[in-house]
Amino acid sequence: MKITGTIITLNEEKYISRAVESLANICEEIIVLDSKSTDSTRNLAELSGAKVFTQSFLGDGKQKKEASKFSKNDWIFSLDADEYLDIELIEFIKKIDLNSTIYDSYSFKRKNYCGKEWVKAAGFYPDRVTRLYNKSKVNYDLHIAHAAVRGTKTYKSESHIIHNTYENMEDWVDRINFQSSLGAKQLFADNKKPSNARPITRSLFAFFKKLFIKGGILQGKNGFKVAITTMFATYIKYIKLNDLYKNNKN
Repeated sequence: MKITGTIITLNEEKYISRAVESLANICEEIIVLDSKSTDSTRNLAELSGAKVFTQSFLGDGKQKKEASKFSKNDWIFSLDADEYLDIELIEFIKKIDLNSTIYDSYSFKRKNYCGKEWVKAAGFYPDRVTRLYNKSKVNYDLHIAHAAVRGTKTYKSESHIIHNTYENMEDWVDRINFQSSLGAKQLFADNKKPSNARPITRSLFAFFKKLFIKGGILQGKNGFKVAITTMFATYIKYIKLNDLYKNNKN
């Protein structure tokens, strides 16, 4: 069974060639669906062997589902532009017989990095994600942010995707700003009502969950780093939700 790799992009010139070349190890076709990048993303993707299409950003889930529509194969491997496949994952997929498998999807562990540091603390690992799926049976949900493939029968592989999540702490904060905006839009679309108390209560619970339930308090500086940034991201997301209601009312 042949696999199509898909990547959605927006100004990803730093990593796009690596992502395409990584997928080429397991895919006979690679689709890049670009959201009108202003850098050299599209050109680099084509030079690396991908088929490139352009589509205004529809939200994480819709965009990834849209990318799968360009594929000629039913089996899709969805990769983010700042990710690549570990050698063990490549070898694992080469051994799968997708023609006779009983599964509609496969999930993998993900190693998230901030710069050169692998961040494991407070739930950052194993960060399991479903990326190989049969589009004739399942696909991405339509969430604006942090969409996921909702498989009905998913095989859990122990192999890894490597993710350059953040370049540094400045990039981490920038990503929080971007992702919190998408998260607020999703809450607004889900008809979550505004609240002056919710930004405080939700962010405090997020901090408690990462620090105590996820064990961050026992994991040193990275445990606190994850807990504090998660608390901040949660607070900002709900503040932005309130702002969406104010702006909509005006």
